[in-house]
Amino acid sequence: MARSKTSAAWLKEHVDDHWVQQAQKDGYRSRAAYKLAEIDDKDHLLKPGMTVIDLGSAPGGWSQLAADRLQGRGRVLASDILPMDALAGVEFIQGDFTEDSVLDALLDAMQGEPADLVISDMAPNLSGMNAIDQPKAMYLVELALDLGQQVLRPGGDFLAKVFQGEGYDEYLKMLRENFQRVLTRKPKASRARSREVYLLARGFKG
Repeated sequence: MARSKTSAAWLKEHVDDHWVQQAQKDGYRSRAAYKLAEIDDKDHLLKPGMTVIDLGSAPGGWSQLAADRLQGRGRVLASDILPMDALAGVEFIQGDFTEDSVLDALLDAMQGEPADLVISDMAPNLSGMNAIDQPKAMYLVELALDLGQQVLRPGGDFLAKVFQGEGYDEYLKMLRENFQRVLTRKPKASRARSREVYLLARGFKG
């Protein structure tokens, strides 16, 4: 079957993408690693000894970067609906995060220990229809925040990809109620036309 013009254009853009090429050169699993790297360079989130939960982790760019920056001291617990090849220093739970069984598996893996940082790069499979995609995307980040409220230590941090649109302002309000301060980040590796931004919530009130 011939590729549609849209998917062919996406493929060309992807192959030509500076960040994709850089990731291949640097040995990162995805261009997304540079988004987290830029935010971490600016905001100093990742420190050795931390416990980090990475939601929407496959193919593993964020988990890989987090494990690197923890320098073998600490813990990265990752989860995605898609399979993910094993990474040194990363524990992986595969499953659909919208199902209670996956949340329970993550909570069991934590064994009552708190997390220092929850990061979420989760996004639904996009249909291109905003009226369908936006509520799905907001539902995922609401679930990520719900997990954060259950596992973060007081003073812990939360970073999530959010798409600007319906529900965004209400979500921002929820973050401000739960954290000391909330910052917006748009890393250079985010495509300029994308509505995605990263909300960094610092100092969980507990």
